[in-house]
Amino acid sequence: MVINLSEQDSLLSNWVSELRDVNVQQDRMRFRRNLERIGEIAAYRISQHLPYVEREIQTPMGFASCRVLEEQPVIATVLRAGLPLHQGLLNYFDKADNAFISAYRKHNRDGSFEISLEYVSCPELEGRVIIISDAMLATGSSLVKTIQYLRDEGHPREIHIVAAIACTVGIEYVKRSEPHVKIWCGAIDEELTAKGYIVPGLGDAGDLAFGTKVQM
Repeated sequence: MVINLSEQDSLLSNWVSELRDVNVQQDRMRFRRNLERIGEIAAYRISQHLPYVEREIQTPMGFASCRVLEEQPVIATVLRAGLPLHQGLLNYFDKADNAFISAYRKHNRDGSFEISLEYVSCPELEGRVIIISDAMLATGSSLVKTIQYLRDEGHPREIHIVAAIACTVGIEYVKRSEPHVKIWCGAIDEELTAKGYIVPGLGDAGDLAFGTKVQM
């Protein structure tokens, strides 16, 4: 299942337009906040697909029967660009456990790259719902490798991916590798360059959010 959150008009489209805008991008705090907002919208939408239970709640005036989440999800992020999205998800799933994955492109001299995964910190995953945030779903390689690694740590019942911008090439790659994963996108672009960058995209989300990194 792939959900494009921009298919229906909403404020989310404004935030995506600002993320793309080279003039607005100069404001790092606003860039991070817009990613965070998209994470919040995704969290609300995902919450509509999770299981709930009835619970009797005591109020100052009596008792109310309320529907509450049956269990808390695990909120995972791919460092570093996924952190603002992660915060948006965590603003809504504020009791969730958290996981952090260091997965990045290690570039070779010939222009090719491989996905290097050097660090994972996660809670118990067996039978749980995992929501993985990554600002850009480009080739899909880093997300597939992340999911495979998390599956080695446990057997989650359900996996969701949240991305601000996704490319159809990456979406198809993820769907082939992980057909049961649900993908939530702020917007979907069609083009991917030979170097694996989304067009029109928005540039390097990690650099725009946190500053330009030194190429290793």
